[in-house]
Amino acid sequence: MTEISRRALLERLGVLGVAAIAGGFIPGTPAGAAAQPLGLHEKVDDAIARLFGGRPMKDGRGTVTLQVPLIAENGAVVPVSVGADLPMAPTSWVRHVYIVADRNRIPVVTRVTLAPEAGRAFVGANIRLGETGDVRAIVEQSDGTLWQVRREVRVTVSGCGG
Repeated sequence: MTEISRRALLERLGVLGVAAIAGGFIPGTPAGAAAQPLGLHEKVDDAIARLFGGRPMKDGRGTVTLQVPLIAENGAVVPVSVGADLPMAPTSWVRHVYIVADRNRIPVVTRVTLAPEAGRAFVGANIRLGETGDVRAIVEQSDGTLWQVRREVRVTVSGCGG
């Protein structure tokens, strides 16, 4: 029987471990992320149904604040911020903030996941708008309650290839 050094044993075990993970042989390893297919055109109603099913959405005026310019001179860079005057406690918090552009080819522009430790429900981002249309902010609480506000934005120069 040949002796194997400790270093050689650890190298071989490392190679086997990487091969097992890459081959998906270890249960509980995360699956790979899948991107949305290129060129997919999804209607906003289909996207909302896919995300939320038939859950009702409450009018978020007074609860959710959506700040976006009324006229976007360049649709490639449109600043958006969303805030929610809702509790951020361990028992009830804002779980997700969605920004949806109704007229984009892929309408769900972003989804941000929050935790109670954030202390405040606020998100800011630059988004891309293909053409004039509504921009929505949808806030989902930890109990599944949905709040929505929307605002029309006029785009003078398209940001999505138009």
